[in-house]
Amino acid sequence: MIKISARVGGWALALGFVVLWYALLQGISAWVFDVALYWNAVPRDLIANLLLGAVIYTLSRNLTWYLPAIALLMAALHLTNAGKVVVLGGPMMPDDLLAVGNLFLLLSGWQLAGVVAIVAVPATLLALAFAWRSTSTWIMLCVLATAGWGVVRAPAAVSRSMDNWFGNTVWDQRSNFSGRGLLIHLVQESARYLARGANPPTQGEVVQALHELRQAKPHQVSFSVQSGVPGRNVHLIVLESFWDPMALSKAGFSADPLDPAFRRLWAETGNSQVLSPVFGGYTANAEFETLCGFPVTEDAVFFEGWLRRDVPCLPRHLKTIGYHSIASHPNIAAFWNRVNAYRRIGFDSYWSIDDFVLDDMNKTFLGDASFYRQVLQKITPMLHTGTPVFDYVLTIFGHLDYPLNESRPPVIQTAVDSKLVRDYANTMYYKSRELMAFLKDLRAQDPESLIVLFGDHPPFLGPNHGGFTDSGLLADKRANFQDRMFKNLVATPLVVIDGKYGPLKLGEVPMYQLPGIILDLLGDGRPSLLRLAATSPDAPVRPLPGMHFLTGGEQPLVCRKGGETSARCETTGRWLRAIITLTQDLFGGFQHILNLEHSPDPGGGKPLLNTAPAEKTAASQRTTLRTTLR
Repeated sequence: MIKISARVGGWALALGFVVLWYALLQGISAWVFDVALYWNAVPRDLIANLLLGAVIYTLSRNLTWYLPAIALLMAALHLTNAGKVVVLGGPMMPDDLLAVGNLFLLLSGWQLAGVVAIVAVPATLLALAFAWRSTSTWIMLCVLATAGWGVVRAPAAVSRSMDNWFGNTVWDQRSNFSGRGLLIHLVQESARYLARGANPPTQGEVVQALHELRQAKPHQVSFSVQSGVPGRNVHLIVLESFWDPMALSKAGFSADPLDPAFRRLWAETGNSQVLSPVFGGYTANAEFETLCGFPVTEDAVFFEGWLRRDVPCLPRHLKTIGYHSIASHPNIAAFWNRVNAYRRIGFDSYWSIDDFVLDDMNKTFLGDASFYRQVLQKITPMLHTGTPVFDYVLTIFGHLDYPLNESRPPVIQTAVDSKLVRDYANTMYYKSRELMAFLKDLRAQDPESLIVLFGDHPPFLGPNHGGFTDSGLLADKRANFQDRMFKNLVATPLVVIDGKYGPLKLGEVPMYQLPGIILDLLGDGRPSLLRLAATSPDAPVRPLPGMHFLTGGEQPLVCRKGGETSARCETTGRWLRAIITLTQDLFGGFQHILNLEHSPDPGGGKPLLNTAPAEKTAASQRTTLRTTLR
């Protein structure tokens, strides 16, 4: 009887602690991070946490070991999730667990120590707390392994069932988390993640997707090419968090942060914009679209686990006509799996942080002036050898939290009391000026080259889109977005300089369409997979997880998955589903598409893989067409 009472008392203390600790963590999330569940989700989330507590208690030696282990595990999950919601606008996803190693590479000092502690301390405590010699421990581990095996074996069925029980709004993961609770959300999305890779497209599905693309009415900008300049160099410059701060109408800047020379250059393009797949982070997804020509449609880092095959992306495509491709990025080489990703898409060389002299550091970020100078020094001997160069440059100066060293004193003041907004404005002051100095040198040394530059994504300026909400650019969460806000979420400046012809007016360009534009401007008329998504039905389409919007006007047309009520949304939705099928086949599947170049379309007899550009204009018409683009 005493043993039974002690056991009941132990369980009561174990689960009672979970209830109290859960309440405290929810309070911290709400009051400190402004991240809270919907009220109707709290009971189910509490039950899920009680179940977690029961499992850990069953595995534990005693309460003394159990209490700190469950406390740190719950804190790490709930507070890390709240932090991600605040910074990036969305909750923890399965892909984040794959990307934890990148944080170890990026952070330093107390931030690195904090991340290590968040991961290592709970894991160590759990390992020490488990009663490894107890029969009940191994029984429970077998039960967990069986449950995990079931999810792995039938992930699609699990995700469908959980969608029916708990709901799923693909375009708004924050609302999914708020309506499910964190633990249910992680299990549900993990099943979905496994389901995506379980059944790659069949050849029949790929053929049908290609047929669907041929039926779509294409929307495409026509381009001409320079005559008499074969194999010219290409400089593709991706600028960390490069965006126009003056859009923050309520910030009250003491001066325009952007260099007037950049303003003039950008004005020559008609203030063209590129539409990124991401906001505030995940630069690797912007890279993937820019280099491979396919849109990112999932809330995942494509370089981490989704790019599994060698593919004919822009570097490999240009290599077949003699280009030498170089990627330069002054960060840890392996960050976002870039070593493997760059190899798979065809780069010949990759210069990372160890290849540069770190003589202008802003905390852990090399200043753009030094980075540009060193890149130019490295590539100058290559520019006039007769071997064309594809020079891909990815900056890191301007990364959150926008640190500046002593040589870059603050010069911009703000009316709003926001350190992030003020620091970002000053970062852009220096970043834009260092860019223009680099462009002056680059154009002097390589006047015929094609130069493409743009921001990888808008910056993070505060929790829950803080900084943007004050000026009415964004709402605090996606569920409250007006349609125009989705374009504000992803638009950054775009400048394309076509050698001696100067800047081009391109309007609004989804990032994945840039490779097709580059090939057209190079006069590369070879069929290429890079052009498959370069045309879209009706208007340029910017996909985001669970939704897409059509650009080309003041007010974008937003199409949410499951809510395509207009004919335009239905048409573009079919086109997008076909593109997703081909993306899955090419980058993570059996690559059936590579064997279908000359296969006839069952409906029309023409080749399915019709990826050649539109017929070029006559040489005498090129200057006229270029004038319309400028």
